[in-house]
Amino acid sequence: MDVVESVWMNKQVTGLRRLLYLVSPNETSFEKLEEVPQYVEEAAPYFMLTLFLENLILLAKKMPTMRPNDGFSSIAHGLLSLMHSFIFRGIELATYIWIYERFCIYTLPWESSWTWLLTMLGVDLGYYWVHRFGHEVNIMWAGHQVHHSSEDYNLSTALRQSMFHRYITWVFYLPLALFIPPSQFQVHLQFNLIYQFWIHTELINTIGPLEWIFNTPSHHRVHHGRNPYCIDKNYAGVFIIWDRIFGTFQPEKEKVVYGLVHPLTTWDPLYGQVCHFLHIGRMMCSMNTWQDKLSVIWKGPGWMPGKPRLGLYEDLPQVEFPAQKYDSSLPWWGSLYVWVHFLLLTAANSVLALRKNELSAVTITTHLIFLVFTLFCFGSLFDNRGYGPGLEMTRCIIYLLIASMYQPVSLQLSAFNVIFFLFLASVSMWCYLILRNFQLQLYKKKRVE
Repeated sequence: MDVVESVWMNKQVTGLRRLLYLVSPNETSFEKLEEVPQYVEEAAPYFMLTLFLENLILLAKKMPTMRPNDGFSSIAHGLLSLMHSFIFRGIELATYIWIYERFCIYTLPWESSWTWLLTMLGVDLGYYWVHRFGHEVNIMWAGHQVHHSSEDYNLSTALRQSMFHRYITWVFYLPLALFIPPSQFQVHLQFNLIYQFWIHTELINTIGPLEWIFNTPSHHRVHHGRNPYCIDKNYAGVFIIWDRIFGTFQPEKEKVVYGLVHPLTTWDPLYGQVCHFLHIGRMMCSMNTWQDKLSVIWKGPGWMPGKPRLGLYEDLPQVEFPAQKYDSSLPWWGSLYVWVHFLLLTAANSVLALRKNELSAVTITTHLIFLVFTLFCFGSLFDNRGYGPGLEMTRCIIYLLIASMYQPVSLQLSAFNVIFFLFLASVSMWCYLILRNFQLQLYKKKRVE
């Protein structure tokens, strides 16, 4: 093995180690915040690789693989959750720095292994309470429910994140800013998130004695269940010890049924992001007193007047495996179409994210609006909405108009021209399908008459 191959192999091994938090203080301690790598962005290719491998293994074992509609929905939620990064620095880090610079009591040495270990535990304890409040406080659940909305449980589910949850959760980490340098906080905030990716799988049953200490796929499957015995259990990020200490631990028993207690019946990621906020608004309007209206916000999702803060266990609907799943979808060619365009959107989003500092405000705003509109169109197609084809044809026309403004089109072989003609072909296809459907409707109407 030559030097280049050796360096490449070490890089891949390091990338996979990071997924499991198998890193040392020496390699992940930095004096300045600017020196901290973007570990989550660097982990993205390994997320995709392991997601692909998971589906290959599931296929080989004749187990259910990722459904095209559910996989789209999960990754689409992930894209929406990252939109803020085009505009400003993460709120958790910004507020942490503000508190650290003004109220720090004592700064622990950044190069100390003890500081590294204390930060690891501190961030994870903060996450436990972030997560627990995310289930027990209705306004926080409105953001976090997005992550629980999938009725499947695979690695793509880990990518299903909220656009809004981060704007509340930052409070829980602020005590660490009294003594832990921002560079250490930023390192462990990222690794805490990265670690939780691999536990979203049904392929791993148990990891033996380590189940007593670490959060594992078995423990997290319980957390994602809507069986009554699973509700409000196993909030851990990395260490399951917090659940054991605070009385929220639950081992896996009967087969878990995944998803929300009241499942969503749409693949539209925009509605998925805001649906519980709308529900809270309707509930507040239905309450007679201001005390009850405010209780809707601050008490649990299951609360109603006259009930305990978190609602009654008896109110939880009983479910048994296998449960009926929402599965409105497209024929194979329709799913293939959506995924080709969706992968193009994801790739374009990644490229623009890397170059965001070079882009104008107009370009960034245009991209984000087009991103949101595209995800709405794809959700409409998977939901078989009548307006879906018309929306998608409109989207393709909009792209062609914008693209032709930025760069002239030619017959030369280039990525830009290939994508341009793909969109042109897509417009032609949808135009044909819409006209054919219109003719069929006229024919059926004449036959009825």
